[in-house]
Amino acid sequence: MHITKILSLFLLLLTMLSVDAQDMAVIDSLKKEMGKPRKTADKIELLDRLSRMLMNVNLQEAESYGQQLIEIAEESRDRELMVKAYLSNGTRCGYWAGNMDYTNKAIGYYKKAEEIARQNGLEKQVVAALVKLAAIQLLVPDKIKAAEYAGQAASKVSFLDNDSLKILVLNTQGDINIANNAKIEALRLYLSSLRLAEQIKNPLLERDSYIKLSSFYYRIEDYDRAIDYYTLAYKKLDQMREKNVPYLRVTDINALGALYAAKKNYELAIKYYERSLKMADSLKYSSLKVPGYVSLLNVYIKMEQPQKSLDFFNSPSGKELQEYLANFGLTSAIEQAYAVIYSELGNLDSARKYFDKSEAFFVNNQNMFMKMNHYLQTAYYNKKSGQNDKAIDRLLEVYRMAEKSSQLEMMQEASKELDTLYTNTGKYQLASKYNSLYYLYKDSLQKGNKEKEMAQVEAQDEQDRQEKATIAAAETKRQRNNIQYLAITIGIVALFVVLVLLGMFRVSARTIKMLGFFSFLMFFEFIFLIFKKNIYSITHGEPWMDLLFMIGMAAVLLPLHHWMEHKLLHYLTSQNRLTATGSLIRQRIFPRAKMGNE
Repeated sequence: MHITKILSLFLLLLTMLSVDAQDMAVIDSLKKEMGKPRKTADKIELLDRLSRMLMNVNLQEAESYGQQLIEIAEESRDRELMVKAYLSNGTRCGYWAGNMDYTNKAIGYYKKAEEIARQNGLEKQVVAALVKLAAIQLLVPDKIKAAEYAGQAASKVSFLDNDSLKILVLNTQGDINIANNAKIEALRLYLSSLRLAEQIKNPLLERDSYIKLSSFYYRIEDYDRAIDYYTLAYKKLDQMREKNVPYLRVTDINALGALYAAKKNYELAIKYYERSLKMADSLKYSSLKVPGYVSLLNVYIKMEQPQKSLDFFNSPSGKELQEYLANFGLTSAIEQAYAVIYSELGNLDSARKYFDKSEAFFVNNQNMFMKMNHYLQTAYYNKKSGQNDKAIDRLLEVYRMAEKSSQLEMMQEASKELDTLYTNTGKYQLASKYNSLYYLYKDSLQKGNKEKEMAQVEAQDEQDRQEKATIAAAETKRQRNNIQYLAITIGIVALFVVLVLLGMFRVSARTIKMLGFFSFLMFFEFIFLIFKKNIYSITHGEPWMDLLFMIGMAAVLLPLHHWMEHKLLHYLTSQNRLTATGSLIRQRIFPRAKMGNE
């Protein structure tokens, strides 16, 4: 067995941390705002933010404000506000989806929101609730229900003119395809959502799509491309104005560190983790340091340095992490971490003490994956301490749970250890059975690795195809624009030719002035258009730089416009200025007509 199995526990604990982290000053400010007279909609907005933020600070307070949110929304009898309140509470509980109690609460809130929205014809809210339900069912996991909810959402959103919801549905469908191992279809959906987000120029949705693509490439072990996409997601924060952007920067740097750790570039991963901790310090928000602490513990475990893990866990930083987890009733997670570290160090008495303390929490209160992980770790300890029968019991339980949830790697791990333990206890028939199963799962996983390689090739092909399609579309647009520019140029030239020709004949000055006004207006506006299109490479869309350029152009072109228009129109409308010229041109073109007249 591998000590890295503890990572699954700590990464799962990390999913319990709210992504809407804010400092206590913001929370205190929101509490003060709640005491002021406000409209119902404003109260709903405040309670929504406050209840979700407190999930990262105080669960009891978060629950209290969440219930206030529902009460105020229900009393308003405004169906949209009621749906918003239930969706908010579902999202709040979803932050702790690693705990099945909170998972079930979240599902209940989402279903209530969907029911109210459906009964009152709020189609957009129905889609939003269905997407939430699909996403959380993937965490149960229940892939069938997730697919059903996503299918309903896709059906409804097709009749709505709402690109933001379409992007959410596409990403959710991509997640479901990933869960069902339909990787290429998932990639197509993620790329489609990205293209749509780019079309509507929404940096938040573009960022979400980049993160989905990063996760996709992480799953097929193309870590460099995963890092590329997460870096793009990180850069999108520069275009966002949401209040939680500084906090998202911290979690993004930590996530990039995790990707480098997956690539086994541990030195760089540690630098990213330490950088995220410094950023959290600068924001004066201690809770935001928790992901960095957990990541550092993870990376030491991955590097198979149990003493370093123990030193870190006993350091001031480790104690701060333990205090945070203890505040949320997760002392058993701390105890299990100590148990695994001591087991690796060979300090079996200490390991047993901590395993015994954490036992009830994992067996009775947590989801199947966490229970399976705990059984695996205790089996590993029992094997090292010579308690083979206990180790076998735990491994059989791991095998049953892994089989139920189709966790091939866990089934392979359990089979391998059962083969060894049954051999050691003289039960050779059972040892042979699990030896065969081990090689069966090993072959399946090797086949899966080949499929991963194929998926990488197919993903590259799909990416190239999308990029070629994007380039082709851009080229088509460029050609279409060039044709339009050419047509405009010809039109302007034609207008000036007609203007000059009118001056050769006895046409009213008013007619010449009107045509001249429109000709010069079109000419100089066209010049503005050309300049504006080509200054982007200098200004990069910065409003103040665009403004300075436009002022500069106007300062030069506007006086020139008026001067040229005045001079030319004055010349064209002067008495008999061009009529003689027109007669001379006619005489040169039609000399015989002149002779005949003579």
